[in-house]
Amino acid sequence: MRILLVEDESAIADTVLYALRAEGFEAVHCLTGGEALREVARAPFDLAVLDIGLPDIGGFALCRELRRGRDLPVIFLTAQNAEADRILGLEIGADDYVTKPFSPRELATRVRVVLRRAGAGNGAAAAAADPEPGFAHDPEGKRIRYRGQALDLTRYEYGLLAALLQRPGAVLSRAQLMDRVWGDALDSGDRTVDTHIKTLRAKLREIAAEADPIRTHRGLGYSLDNG
Repeated sequence: MRILLVEDESAIADTVLYALRAEGFEAVHCLTGGEALREVARAPFDLAVLDIGLPDIGGFALCRELRRGRDLPVIFLTAQNAEADRILGLEIGADDYVTKPFSPRELATRVRVVLRRAGAGNGAAAAAADPEPGFAHDPEGKRIRYRGQALDLTRYEYGLLAALLQRPGAVLSRAQLMDRVWGDALDSGDRTVDTHIKTLRAKLREIAAEADPIRTHRGLGYSLDNG
């Protein structure tokens, strides 16, 4: 997912970019509205985060220009207590707004919620005929993406999914998974694997409700379909 951030305060932009990229988004930062219009002309985006008080083009005017001929979700960044700005932003079709000062992680969460609500199918995601298939694993960063979206995993959920991804299609017993993932947790039992498989499946269904890539093999263990 490609996110356009238009913010003229570099310190704010740096923290937002870090939070967005940590969530697996591809984020592009522009200092001015003019620069943003040039970026959008070069390649599509899935969502825009716009500061209202830009030095060249006002955030509301920029929103209208960015949406000309395209359906682009927009989140506005507004000054504290700027109620009139928030009302006007919602009236022109903003999908959400965040009041400064704000938590970059909260903003990243709001981005994900708006994308999910919008279907994320009108910008860069629509440039591809099909969603990004399967899993993408970054072992160094300990991050896993599923169908193009970063998964928010606990330590053991990540370890379990990473172990299954090492041998797609292979059936791994609970004992094998316990040894690979919970080797340092001596008080854990076999049911621990089942519990984490359940939470993993729930998180995968949030992205693709129709899919179930984790296979249960009764009496044997689990395998993973990375198709």
